[in-house]
Amino acid sequence: MMRKQPADAPQHNRKSNQFLENQAGYVLAAAIQTRDLSVREVARRAGTSHATLIAYIKGRKSPSLSTLARIVDACDLSLDVALRPRVRGTQGLPRGEELAQVLRLAEQFPARPHPTLAYPKFPRRPLWT
Repeated sequence: MMRKQPADAPQHNRKSNQFLENQAGYVLAAAIQTRDLSVREVARRAGTSHATLIAYIKGRKSPSLSTLARIVDACDLSLDVALRPRVRGTQGLPRGEELAQVLRLAEQFPARPHPTLAYPKFPRRPLWT
């Protein structure tokens, strides 16, 4: 059973909560299969009931993050969750837009350099002096 969202909650929050709840069941099923344990054994180790663990796996209930970590720990695995900042350019632009600007700038340069150097050449000196 999914947690009820307030009627005025943004739609993207509802979708992201459904996604996280589905992922919790997937993570639990994968942890149990990875360690080749029975659901009853994992429930016993985690200090929860077999029925509750099945409900988490099937998405009928949603575990808290601490409960999810405790059950994964009962499988002798660790749960790592990481939030990373968005990568932005120097002017706060998304990286794709920054790249597009750089490519537009590069188009302004000649495709082939001039065959002769326009500046004075340096005199040649022996390397061993």
